[in-house]
Amino acid sequence: MSLLQQTVSTIRLADRALLPAIQAHLDDLTKPQGSLGRLESLALQYCLATQTLQPVQGKLRLYCFAGDHGVASEGVSAFPKEVTPQMVGNMLAGGAAINVFTRHAGAELRVVDMGVDADLQAAPGLIHRKVARGTANMAAGPAMSREQAIQALEAGITLATEAAQDGVTLLGTGEMGIANTTPATALFAAYLGCVPADITGRGTGVDDARLQHKIQVIERALSINHTRLGDPLDTLAALGGFEIAGIAGLVLGGAAARVPVVVDGFISTAGALAALRLQPAAADYVFFSHLSEERGHRRVMEKLGIKPILELNMRLGEGTGAALAMSLVAAALKMFNEMATFSGARVSTKDP
Repeated sequence: MSLLQQTVSTIRLADRALLPAIQAHLDDLTKPQGSLGRLESLALQYCLATQTLQPVQGKLRLYCFAGDHGVASEGVSAFPKEVTPQMVGNMLAGGAAINVFTRHAGAELRVVDMGVDADLQAAPGLIHRKVARGTANMAAGPAMSREQAIQALEAGITLATEAAQDGVTLLGTGEMGIANTTPATALFAAYLGCVPADITGRGTGVDDARLQHKIQVIERALSINHTRLGDPLDTLAALGGFEIAGIAGLVLGGAAARVPVVVDGFISTAGALAALRLQPAAADYVFFSHLSEERGHRRVMEKLGIKPILELNMRLGEGTGAALAMSLVAAALKMFNEMATFSGARVSTKDP
């Protein structure tokens, strides 16, 4: 059995038997019941996922997966693909937005080279998991072979497993890859039946003409790969990217190890969706950080029945929304662990 098959078979829905006790503790905290809103539901989901009434606040770690895309040659991005390794260098130097937000959240940042079209030199915080120097052009055929997709998925699974062994109790996802809103949109169209014209956004800021061209490229990719879209793994291989598959693997690995994963915006959601198509039970271990300003993300969230934690008009990626949301999940756990209870603090409850 492969690592991917073993991981998928290991994941189980979170046992709901503990739910009444978790809710009772939340209701016993010294506040009107439900008055801390989503923070209470975040704590409840985390406790269910980890099967405990005493959640441990260990290390927070965010993996930013990086990769290039052959479809960039179609002119679907406002920036050249050379920006991918340049931005990876900026992250490793500590100057990107994700560096600022992970420092704020107290989270470790790891940058994972899944398929950057450059030879990246060893640096603190950089993890080499390169499958190839960028995917093939999905508008001319499959972006990855099935074997490459499995390799990328298993890289993410391994990172999640190693993180759990290292005392990480909350994971986050991020990504960097010029043109990656194009494969992400194609995956949403294939997995959810969305019409590309309804969910294709401007990504890095393309103009109207290039937006229409981007839609046509996605439609072409779906058409030319249509015989490969009947299976979740084959769909990921045909339309995805190495970094998107790495994110999917991290979600699966986190779920298998019962380490919840905070998923970033538009691109990371595509990776998470691939993971959920491979194993729907992984949904119990996923928090969706924010509603991306990227067109189509709201439609995708509605189709999945998900209300993300934040709505801040963000569309940068990198894991920026995940880092911010990780700090809120951490705050929810501190609320659960540290607030006094009515039964313990001798505070009067509401009049009957």
